[in-house]
Amino acid sequence: MSHPSLFSHLASGLRSTALALTLGLAGLLGSTAQAAEPLKIGYSDYPSFVAWEVAIQKGWFKDAGVDVQFVWFEYSPSLDAFSSGKLDGLNIAACDQLVIAGASKAVSKTILISDFTDGNDQIIAKPGITSLKELKGKKVGVEVGLVDHLLLQEGLKSVGLKIEDVTLVNVVTTDLPQALASGQVEAVACWQPSVNQTFKLVPGAKTLFSSKDLPGLIYDTLIVTPESLAKRKADWVTVAKVWEKVVAYVQDPATKDESIKIMAARNGVDPVEYAKIFPGSRLHTLAMNKAAFALGKTGAGTLFGAQVIADEFNRSNAVYKDKLDVAAYQDSSVIDELVK
Repeated sequence: MSHPSLFSHLASGLRSTALALTLGLAGLLGSTAQAAEPLKIGYSDYPSFVAWEVAIQKGWFKDAGVDVQFVWFEYSPSLDAFSSGKLDGLNIAACDQLVIAGASKAVSKTILISDFTDGNDQIIAKPGITSLKELKGKKVGVEVGLVDHLLLQEGLKSVGLKIEDVTLVNVVTTDLPQALASGQVEAVACWQPSVNQTFKLVPGAKTLFSSKDLPGLIYDTLIVTPESLAKRKADWVTVAKVWEKVVAYVQDPATKDESIKIMAARNGVDPVEYAKIFPGSRLHTLAMNKAAFALGKTGAGTLFGAQVIADEFNRSNAVYKDKLDVAAYQDSSVIDELVK
């Protein structure tokens, strides 16, 4: 005699068990897939950003057990990509982090300082102009609102001029060398490798001022989304460890030439030329990061001090209106975990 209700109960139980196993397996696979998502990090052609290329080519991230995907951009589009949530992290000038924050309200955290620029950002004039004071009333090309607009302002201030004493011409940084060569402007404010390209196109051009004259004004950093930092803190710690390895490799006389070749290839620049460019970025070890993350110090020389200057600059130039709490955009916890 059959017992349909019993068989039905057993079948139902088996189906429930199978469903539970299936859902459990799906959840496990989903979790694994999520964990395997690479950290997407934007980078562009500035020397300290390109230094990551050494780790990429050497496979150091894989060796360290962290999955990353570096995405190459022109600089300005990289800011847009981060602001729109397409990246987990971005290599950016510290003052431009505040541009993103003030203009788009996108929150980010600086977790690593790659360098401060030590000559790789320059104000360059056409032949015949030999001093900053001579820029009064002249047309100066710059990517308005970004880092070298700040350098131009501070340079002019050092000789008693205001930014209003020159006529700003807004030009994308990669186009600035041609703008000077064509006579569109009489001076430009730009960073490497556009600096080098400017001297190629304009024989006799002269550097009037550079970031070497104000060390610690322009920091370059790795910023991340708060969500990514919270969920994948251990991975970002590993990324910082890889950075320390990069700095050591680039600075070691035994491997310096190889690292220059790797970076030059990424930028499409002759290695001999790139070897001259690179020292203008003072790379920061993790120990140097620890010191530069100090809060409360004003003026150039710490990330906090530099960003206070940048915040004032951004507001005075109507990049955004309200004063920012610059400390809220810095998070030294990754460095603190590695440097006691």
